Amino acid sequence: MSMTRPTLTPRTGRRLLLAGLIALATGLAQAQAPAPNTVRLLVGFPPGGGTDAIARTLADKLKDALGVPVLVDNKAGAGGQIAAQALKASPPDGSVLFLSHDHSISILPLVTKNPGFDPATDFVPVGGFATFANALAVSGGTPAKSLAEYVAFVQARGGKDTVGVPAPGSIPEFMVGLVGARYKLDLQSAPYRGSAPMMADMLGNQIKAGVASIPDFIENHKAGRVRVVAVIGDKRQPVLPDVPTFAELGLAGLEELPYYGVFAPAGTPQATLDRFNQALAGVLAQPDVKEKLTAMGLTVAHQPQAAFTARVKSYTQTWERIIRTSGFQPK
Repeated sequence: MSMTRPTLTPRTGRRLLLAGLIALATGLAQAQAPAPNTVRLLVGFPPGGGTDAIARTLADKLKDALGVPVLVDNKAGAGGQIAAQALKASPPDGSVLFLSHDHSISILPLVTKNPGFDPATDFVPVGGFATFANALAVSGGTPAKSLAEYVAFVQARGGKDTVGVPAPGSIPEFMVGLVGARYKLDLQSAPYRGSAPMMADMLGNQIKAGVASIPDFIENHKAGRVRVVAVIGDKRQPVLPDVPTFAELGLAGLEELPYYGVFAPAGTPQATLDRFNQALAGVLAQPDVKEKLTAMGLTVAHQPQAAFTARVKSYTQTWERIIRTSGFQPK
């Protein structure tokens, strides 16, 4: 069977040549995407919290790795929603990135009717750098030194208590419900605008307990001002080896650890993403950085873009099932 070749006219040839040159120019432009003069690292929570401390630790080192200033830009409110919306509105040139944990990326779109962004289409994962554990802690104004003692403390007060969480519709809020159901307590969550104001109320004994990440609690736990009594995960956290997991205490379903990572606006050139990811990997390999982040309660492990993208997708799917099963209605 013979095939007739299309006739190549001068006009067709010019079009093909032009298309090829455009494609080549586009590829070269992306491969040689210039580095921005300054990088703004968005953080969705106020200064003084765990995420802010993590961002400032990394920004201080990334400025040397990238050769440009890296400025932490706190856009607090709505559990990171304001920062996420700011990222969506930012130019896709690497000048604005978003350092976030799982809540803003995986959870907010599941619990909010109109978050103002879609992570799947508006953002691109750059790379992951850590996992961490959420924890239940009690204030120093309570006599409880364990989860069992906290349960007994609440039972003695009529079986009711208010537990602080860093944001509404967050995993800590769902954890409050799970703990309450497991121990037959009437626990009501009190959402804050970040962990820092929640911690202030715990230190002032305004609330008797809170659920947040270990980085949010660790310094005050070490100082004895609050007491972490249980953590999520399938094993104890190295920074808190004496604190049992919820699984050890009979509450299953809280084994998968949340993530920390960096995100960019969709459309950011791949060369720019690769450049930042390479800088991030180099910074995380520095012993002093790893030691500092580990002391904050993180398990430090760099995840390149492909692996981190898969992790975010898997984690989101897991919590989508849990939230749907809980009967929670997006607000």
